[in-house]
This record gives sequence, C-alpha cells and structure tokens, in this order.
Amino acid sequence: MMKKIKSFKSLIWDTNISNHKIFKSIIHFFAYGFGSGLIPVAPGTMGTVMAIPFYLLLNQLSLPLYALMIGITFCFGVYCCGLTANDLGEHDHPSIVWDEMVGYWITMFAIPLTWYWIVTGFLLFRFFDIWKPWPVRAIDKRVHGGLGIMLDDVIAGIFAWVVIRVILIF
Repeated sequence: MMKKIKSFKSLIWDTNISNHKIFKSIIHFFAYGFGSGLIPVAPGTMGTVMAIPFYLLLNQLSLPLYALMIGITFCFGVYCCGLTANDLGEHDHPSIVWDEMVGYWITMFAIPLTWYWIVTGFLLFRFFDIWKPWPVRAIDKRVHGGLGIMLDDVIAGIFAWVVIRVILIF
C-alpha cells in the first residue's frame, strides 16, 4: 500500500519520526544512519548510500583492522538498533538503517576500490537485502531484537560478498 504524500517535506523526511528522539539521542542518530533512514522513499537504499563514504574510509585500513571495525559496528548495531526499535515500538522499523550500513561494509570487505565495484557491491547487497533468500528471510522472521535486525543484513552482505569474490576469480 502506497503512503499518501502530504507535502514536499514529507517526501524528503519521515514526519512521523522527525519529532522522535533522533536529535536527543546519539544512539537513535546512529540507528537512523545519521538521518538517512528518515527519508521515507527507500530508506534502506538511502542507508546503503550513506554507507559508501564510510566504506571509502574503512577501505584505507588494513584488512585485520577493517574486520575488527565490522565486528565493532555489528556489536554496536545490535545495541543501538535494538534500543531504537524498542523505543519506536516496532521491530526493524524501516527508518533503522545501521544494519544496511554494516551489511554493505561486509559486502565490500577486501574488494578493490573502484567505482564499478562500489556500484556492483551496492546493487548486489540491495538485491539480497530486498529479496531475502533463505536463510535471510528465516532469520528476519525468527530472530528478534537488535540481533535479528542486524543478522539478516549481515547474511545479505555475505551473499553479496561471495558473488563479488566469485566474479573477481573469473
């Protein structure tokens, strides 16, 4: 069912959440992908777009440090996404996009830094995140809280990463 657009502002900013704690809580600010998840048109895609500049920074790290950062951002995401979902009263609200950001960073782990791999990683991650093949869909439905919010995107990121690694081999 399509959302009725009331104004231009509601097209670019989710007015149902904008008065929420996002500007009062740094945890919500992170969970909302620095505000990118509040864009009501394709918030998951917007969160993934927001992940790209951070990927450019992460890519400068050694692989062990990059992997450590993924672990840290995953653990932080379990906490902040769970808390934000609890405060919103809805599991995995579309505006919570930290999980998309971490999923994209997983997709791009040890992938060459070129514009076409950035775009390919973006498209593959969004494909697996939206399609939710098994076990992504099963985890999305059965695992709740911050862990459930994060895990489906982690697995989507791993699927996308495997596809890119296979392409790179050939």
